[in-house]
Amino acid sequence: MSLTFAVYFLVVGLIGWYAYQRTKDLSDFILGGRRLSSGVAALSAGASDMSGWLLLGLPGFAYAAGLESIWLAVGLLLGTWANWRLVAARLRVFSAAYGNALTLPEYFARRFEDQGGWLRGVAAFFILLFFLLYTSAGLVAGGKLFQSVFGLPYLWAVSIGALTIMLYTAVGGFLAVSWTDVLQGVLMALALVIVPWIAFSQVGDPTLAFEVIEASNPNLLDPFTRADGTALGILGILSLAAWGLGYFGQPHILARFQAIASARQVPLARWIAVSWVAVTLTGATLTGLAGILIIEQPLTAEARETVFILMVDVLFHPLVAGFLLAAILAAIMSTADSQLLVSSSTFTEDLYRTVLRRQAGTRELVAVGRLSVLIVAAAAFWFAMDPEAMVLDLVAYAWAGFGAAFGPALVLSLYWPRMTGLGALAGITIGGLTVLGWRQLDGGLFDLYEIVPGILFSTLAIILISRRDQAHHSRLSARFKKVEKMLRKELA
Repeated sequence: MSLTFAVYFLVVGLIGWYAYQRTKDLSDFILGGRRLSSGVAALSAGASDMSGWLLLGLPGFAYAAGLESIWLAVGLLLGTWANWRLVAARLRVFSAAYGNALTLPEYFARRFEDQGGWLRGVAAFFILLFFLLYTSAGLVAGGKLFQSVFGLPYLWAVSIGALTIMLYTAVGGFLAVSWTDVLQGVLMALALVIVPWIAFSQVGDPTLAFEVIEASNPNLLDPFTRADGTALGILGILSLAAWGLGYFGQPHILARFQAIASARQVPLARWIAVSWVAVTLTGATLTGLAGILIIEQPLTAEARETVFILMVDVLFHPLVAGFLLAAILAAIMSTADSQLLVSSSTFTEDLYRTVLRRQAGTRELVAVGRLSVLIVAAAAFWFAMDPEAMVLDLVAYAWAGFGAAFGPALVLSLYWPRMTGLGALAGITIGGLTVLGWRQLDGGLFDLYEIVPGILFSTLAIILISRRDQAHHSRLSARFKKVEKMLRKELA
C-alpha cells in the first residue's frame, strides 16, 4: 500500500516539474495561458469541484441518511449542467474581452470600471476568507486518510498532505493543477465504480441487499424521511438540492471556464463534465449504502466519513486497496491545489500588483504567486488542526459563502447590460455576510441551508442598487453589447 502512495506522489511531482518548464509568465501561472482542451477543462473542473468530500463526506452522509442523500446528488448534477450551459462560454469570452482578466475580482473590476478598487478589494477578501475554510476541509480529509491508513498522528497526517499539495502547486501553477486533476479525476471515477460494484456483488441479489438495508433501518430507503423517522420536509429538501446553486460562484471551477482554449470547446466539455459528475455522485451514494451491508459494527457520527476507507480495507488486497485509497488522496489534492492557486492568484493579481507594487515585473509576480501559495496553505493548516472537524460541514460553509457572494453577481454580470459596479459590490457583500450570519442561527426557518437566503438577498441587492445607479447604465451597457457580439461571432 505504501508503494502505491509513493508511486502516486512521484507521478504528481513529475507533472508539477513538467508544468514548471511550461510556465513563463503570470498568465501561464494563473490560467495556463488559456489553452486547456475540452477534456482537460472538464475533468479538471469536476475533480477540483468534488474534493475529498466526494469519497469521505458524501458516502458518510449516504451511510447515515440513506436515500435522503439523493437530493444532494441531484442538486449537484443539475448545478454542474447549468454552470457549463449558462456561464462557461460567456465567462471565457467576457473575461478575455474585459482586459484579459485573469481572476474573478479582476473581471468584476474591469467589467464595472472599478476606479476606486472597492469592488476588487471586497471580492478578494471574500475569496481568501472562504478558501481558508475550504482548503482546511481538504487538509482535514487528508489527515483522516493518513491517520486511518498508516496510523499516523493527526498532526503528521495533515502535514504530509499539506506539504505535497503546496510543493507541486507552487512549482507548476495552473498547468500542474489542471494536468494532475485529469489523473485524479480518472482515479476518483474508477474507485467509485469499483468499490460499490464489488460490495454489492458480495451480497449477490440486489433485492436482498436492499432488504438488508431496510431491516437495519427502513427509513434509509425513503428519500422523504430522515434516518430518525422524521419527515424531511420542504426546508430539508431545499437545503440539500440548493447545493447545486453554489456552482455559479466557485472561483476554482470558474477558472477552468476562463482557461479553456475557446468558447467553441464548451459543449464537448459540458458533456464530459456532466457524465463524470453523474458517475461519481452515483458511485459515492451507492458506496455509503453498501457500507451498511459490509461494515458489521455500526459507525459513530464521528467515524462515518471513513466508510469508504473501511470498505476498501475489508474488500480488497492491500495492493488494490492502495490504488483505491490513492483516489481519496487524488480527490483531496485536486481541490486543495485549485483553491490554493486561486487564493494565490487573488493575492498576487488583486492585492499585491494592484495595491502594493503596480510596477512589479513578470518574474516578481510569479515569485510572489508561488510564495503566497505557501502562506495560504500555512493558514489553512492552522484551521485544520481540529481532528473532530467534519469535512462535509466545512465544505458546506465555504460552498455557501462562494455561491451567495459571487453566484448572483457573476450570472447577472454576464446577462444583464444595466448592472452596475455599486450593484455588484452590494450583492457580493450582502451575499457573503448573509451566509456568515445565517450560519450562526438555528431553529425554524434558520435551519434552511444558508446559501438560499444568501443568493436571494444578494440578487435583490444587485437589482435594486443597479436600478438606482443610473449614471453608469449607458456606458456599461454599450460595452456589454459589443462583447455580446464577440460572443455570438465566436460561437457562430
